[in-house]
Amino acid sequence: MSAQTDEVVSQDTGEPVVRDTSLGAYGRAYLGRVRGGELGSLPALAGLIVITAVFSVVHQGFLSAYNIEALVIQAAPVIIMAMGLVFVLLLGEIDLSAGTTGGLCSAIMAVLILRQGAPWELAVLVALIGGLAVGLGIGWLRARVGIPSFVITLATFLAFQGVTLILIGGQGSVILPDGSPLISIENGFVPIWAGWVLLAVVVAGYAGVKLNDAAGRRRAGLVPTPLAVLGVKVGTLAILGAVFTYEMGRNRNLTVNAFFANEARGMPWVVVLILVLFTVWHFVLSRTRYGRHVYAVGGNEEAARRAGVAVSRIRISVFVIGSAMAAISGITAASLLQSVQSNAGAGNTLLLAVGAAVIGGTSLFGGHGRMIDAVLGGLVVAVITNGMSDLIQGANSAGYEWVVTGAVLLLAAGFDAVVRRRNRTT
Repeated sequence: MSAQTDEVVSQDTGEPVVRDTSLGAYGRAYLGRVRGGELGSLPALAGLIVITAVFSVVHQGFLSAYNIEALVIQAAPVIIMAMGLVFVLLLGEIDLSAGTTGGLCSAIMAVLILRQGAPWELAVLVALIGGLAVGLGIGWLRARVGIPSFVITLATFLAFQGVTLILIGGQGSVILPDGSPLISIENGFVPIWAGWVLLAVVVAGYAGVKLNDAAGRRRAGLVPTPLAVLGVKVGTLAILGAVFTYEMGRNRNLTVNAFFANEARGMPWVVVLILVLFTVWHFVLSRTRYGRHVYAVGGNEEAARRAGVAVSRIRISVFVIGSAMAAISGITAASLLQSVQSNAGAGNTLLLAVGAAVIGGTSLFGGHGRMIDAVLGGLVVAVITNGMSDLIQGANSAGYEWVVTGAVLLLAAGFDAVVRRRNRTT
C-alpha cells in the first residue's frame, strides 16, 4: 500500500505540517503503544475469544441462543456494578461494600412494595436515593475525615449485611409480585423488530462519534485514525451486533413442553439498560471536564490539586456513582431472581464485579481504566462461570470455577503491576 499523507496546520506555529496517516503508520504506532504497555482492552478481548472458543469446542451447545441469553442475563448485575467500581478504582480506592449496598437497596425496594404497598416506581426511587446516600457518606468519611476506604467499606459491608437481614426478617426472602415491571428487566424481552432498530441506532451512533473524533483530531493538527481502521471497527460492531440480534430473535427453547413457551423472543431488556448506562458513563468519563478530573486525580493527586482540581469533591463523587450503580445492580439481581434474599449481595457479587473491572483492564493502582473494561471483564467472568459449570459436573464443580476465576484475576492484576513497574523504570 502506498504511503498516504495529510497536510494539517500546527497549533503552535500556525504553519502547515505533513503527517503520515497511512494504515501502515497507524499499525506501527499501535504496536509501539502495545510494546510500551498500553494494551487497553486487548488482553481481555483476546482472553474472551480464547475461552469462548475452548468452551464451544469442548461443550456442545455453549454458543446456542439459549446459552447466550443465559450468559447475558447472568452477567448483567456484575457488569452494572463493575461500571460503578471503575470510577472508584480510577482513584486507586476500593469499595468493599458495593455488593451489600446493592443488597440493602434491593431489600428496601422489595419491603416497600410487598409490606408497605408502595408503587414500584416510588420503591425504585427510594432504593436509588438510598444508594446515593450511602456513597455520599462513604465519600465524605474518606475525603473529609481521612479514614481509608478499605476500613470504611469493610465496616459498611458488615453493617449493611445486618440491616438487610433485619429488613428481610426470618422469612429468608421477599418474592416480587407476579407481573411486576421489575421482573421484566431480566425476564422480559424487546420486540424483535425493535432489537434491529436499536442495533441500527447503536452502529450509526458509533460511526458518527468515530468520524467526528477523526475530524476533531484533524482540525487540532493531530493524526486522525485512518478511515480503513474506522471501517473495520464499525463493521465488526455491526456484524457482532447482527449475529447477537439474530440469535436473540430465534426460538431458543430447549424443548417444547409445559415449562417453555414455544415462541421466538427478542433480546432481554437488560441489554438495553446496559447500553444506556454504558453510553452515559462512557460519555462522562471520556468527554467531560469531570471525567478528565477523575483521571487527573487518579494519575497524580498532588499535581491535580496544584492544577486547581477539587480533589475532595471528585473523591466523594466517585463513591456516590459507585454506590448508585451498586443499587441498580441490586435491583437487576432482584429482577433475575424475582426475589430478594436475606444474604443479597453478601456472597461473591462484589468479588466478581471487582474482578470484572480489573480483568477488563482497569488498574487497581488508579489513573487507568475505561467503561468498556467493565463490560468485557464481566463477559469474561460470565463465560468462565457458565462454561465451567457446564463442563465440570458434580459436588466439586463450584470449587473448580472459583480456582479458574481466581487464577484469571491474579493474572490480570499481576500483569497490571508488571506493566506499571516497567513504565516507571523506562
